[in-house]
Amino acid sequence: MLVLAIDTSTPAVTAGLVALDGDTLESRGDRVTVDPRAHGELITPHALEAVKAAGVTLRDLDAIVCGVGPGPFTGLRAGMATAASLAHALGIPAYPVCSLDAIAADVAPGEAPFLVLTDARRREVYWAAYAADGSRTDDPHVERPADLETTIKVAAGDGALLYADALGVQPIEPRFPSPLGLVKAADFDQEPAPLTPLYLRRPDAVEPAARKKVTTP
Repeated sequence: MLVLAIDTSTPAVTAGLVALDGDTLESRGDRVTVDPRAHGELITPHALEAVKAAGVTLRDLDAIVCGVGPGPFTGLRAGMATAASLAHALGIPAYPVCSLDAIAADVAPGEAPFLVLTDARRREVYWAAYAADGSRTDDPHVERPADLETTIKVAAGDGALLYADALGVQPIEPRFPSPLGLVKAADFDQEPAPLTPLYLRRPDAVEPAARKKVTTP
């Protein structure tokens, strides 16, 4: 099974091809650029380059996995729109994955619970808590680091690096979702849910107020 994995929920523009055979996963070609301003520009070229690097074509794909956040509106929509368009054009399923779960899937096995934190901008983080085996124990939140109350002392994700002192945590790898992590976090035994973005904030845009009356002299 050949799976194209896409994520634009963090500053990393990520695309990669993963071969899935039972419980065995093999990375066939990754393209990752850390640039928070280039999601829309790079995600489609990255996806096409990853497929080409693997020596296959888009028609050889069996499924797409896409990180659905939490993440900033503009960047997140770029990856999801690309995944949805490719899945529709190719007639293959697209599986949504919580991007924090994808990071957790790549954390090295240990004996202690951990957090995953990504930069939510505005001096906030998106975060979720995980058991030592990588299973999520708390739903994703958005919060200021100073307001996050936890006894967990290790954390993955770029938010852990940015706010390690404020949180009192030890940062661990990885910083961003990888194609392998995205595929690990997907549930291919179920019908894919709709690609629905995981937003944890209200949008910045607001409906305009009532029009002001204009009077003539």
